[in-house]
Amino acid sequence: MKIENPFESGHIKNYLMAYASVVVIMVLFFIASTLFYEAEEIEKKEFETKKETKVLEKSKDNKEDSNSSWTSGIKLMNTSYQK
Repeated sequence: MKIENPFESGHIKNYLMAYASVVVIMVLFFIASTLFYEAEEIEKKEFETKKETKVLEKSKDNKEDSNSSWTSGIKLMNTSYQK
């Protein structure tokens, strides 16, 4: 069995045509995706700042009322239990 040279037998033309058709299909899909792509407009969300300042003022008042530096609600025990 003899191996044929694809350049001499003309098979290379078939490989190049298959490669070119794949490239053309990729280019067409790229063009179609850019043409039909619609960018969605996103609404800008605005938050009310008046409510936030009231909450901050209340939290400052709570910090001033507490005598200890622990404001998270953790109460330490008076005695330690060590072995």
